[in-house]
Amino acid sequence: MVLAAEEPSPVLPHTSEVILGLVAFGVLLFVLWKFAVPRFEKLYEERASQIEGGIEKAEKAQAEAQQALEQYNQQLAEARTEAAKIRDDARLESEQIREEIRAEAQAEAARIVAQGESQLQAQKAQIIAELRSEMGRQSVELAGRIVGESLEDEERRNRTVERFLAELDSAGAGK
Repeated sequence: MVLAAEEPSPVLPHTSEVILGLVAFGVLLFVLWKFAVPRFEKLYEERASQIEGGIEKAEKAQAEAQQALEQYNQQLAEARTEAAKIRDDARLESEQIREEIRAEAQAEAARIVAQGESQLQAQKAQIIAELRSEMGRQSVELAGRIVGESLEDEERRNRTVERFLAELDSAGAGK
């Protein structure tokens, strides 16, 4: 049985191996804690700050884009308002021009009508004068035939024509 007690256990290691393993583990833990962990922490912080900086830049860019969009929409609204104002002004101006042209056309039409009426009055007066002259001549000729006496005397003829025309005018006015 003593023999069995001296044989190393397959499950439990030797104490010197356990102590050597613990010391090696401690040294490894110390080296990792002293050198590797600070580097990992530094890299982690740099990476986190880069990500946060990227997020901040993205948020800033998004805010700038939003502001640019708002300015664009404001300018677009102003442009639409100005376009509507220009259309309204053009519409008013076209109405004014239309009214001016209409007034000019009416004035021109009135002038043409007045000119036509004055021409008609002049022609009427000329025709009346010609008719009176012709009527007077024929009246004198006819009266000379009826009376049998010559009305060749100028003064007598003029009085007769004037009296005849006056009678015609009074007869025409009485109707």
